[in-house]
Amino acid sequence: MSMYDMDLERVIRKINSIDAKAVGLQFPEGLKIQATKIARKIEEETDSIVIISGDPCFGACDVSDWKMKGSVDLIVHYGHTPLPLKYEVPTLFIEAFSKIDIKKDLEKSLDYLKDYSRIGLVTTTQHLHLLSEIKDFLEDNKKEVVLGSSQSTRKGQVLGCNFSSIKNLDVEIFLFIGSGNFHPLGINLFTNTPVLALDPYNSEIRRMDEYADRILRIRFARITKAKSAEKWGILVSSKEGQYRMALAKETKKMLEEHNMEAYIILVDNVNPDVLLPYLELDAFVVSACPRIAIDDSQMYKKPLITPQELEIVLNKREWENYQLDEILFHERYQ
Repeated sequence: MSMYDMDLERVIRKINSIDAKAVGLQFPEGLKIQATKIARKIEEETDSIVIISGDPCFGACDVSDWKMKGSVDLIVHYGHTPLPLKYEVPTLFIEAFSKIDIKKDLEKSLDYLKDYSRIGLVTTTQHLHLLSEIKDFLEDNKKEVVLGSSQSTRKGQVLGCNFSSIKNLDVEIFLFIGSGNFHPLGINLFTNTPVLALDPYNSEIRRMDEYADRILRIRFARITKAKSAEKWGILVSSKEGQYRMALAKETKKMLEEHNMEAYIILVDNVNPDVLLPYLELDAFVVSACPRIAIDDSQMYKKPLITPQELEIVLNKREWENYQLDEILFHERYQ
């Protein structure tokens, strides 16, 4: 049985209501294992043919609408909530809420939260449906709970590229529900507030302080190495939700004003292989997904840094004001 609610009834109802003859399915990596099972069910219960997107999918910034345009009448996109973007093909977003029971882990988290009374509660798409239950539990245990909101995300939600919901919240600690390190790391670095990460998939609860320190040391090393760079590549993603060409052009201008060479390189997926032809360049600035430089930095032979880190390289920002990159979808770069 799947750990996620794939909401197939809703999907089939939608397909039949618009009489779609061809349907695109798109999943993030962790849900791709469900693809053929869902495709079979759709083809059994509707008159449509299913086309599965086999490409990597990194979020709602990365809907395969341009690739599937003309081939499908509807895209069913799993695992993310929609962004304020214009999609070229009608797209149904299915959150794929987690079915994991987190009661035991919540009780365990009280030991870690005993010294705090005002808690910021935050999560990712898969656990949004649990927020009111978690809030009630914490309030029953005499905690004050704060849920932030923003134009780009739902209440209490953060994305890998957008932390606007938790900025300027007056809390003593954040409780993050979800897997992985990047989201709680981002919360920690954006707010300078302690973060407790509760991972319901392996019942792990951890403070983020040490991990954040380790990442900052790695970033400091990359920035230091980039200070000697004279030839730069500026990476722009053609993905609709990651495309920041205006930022890339500003970055090129800024580097050239510092008497450096700078070249804009437009790619779909940023990865080490894509950069192999450009290794005569000394360093790269990535304007695509903010996670690329942080999560994958060990994979790149040359320093790969964010626009904010470039400001430190060029002495336009103090290291003490270190900040993660962020895509603000209500302030779209054209």
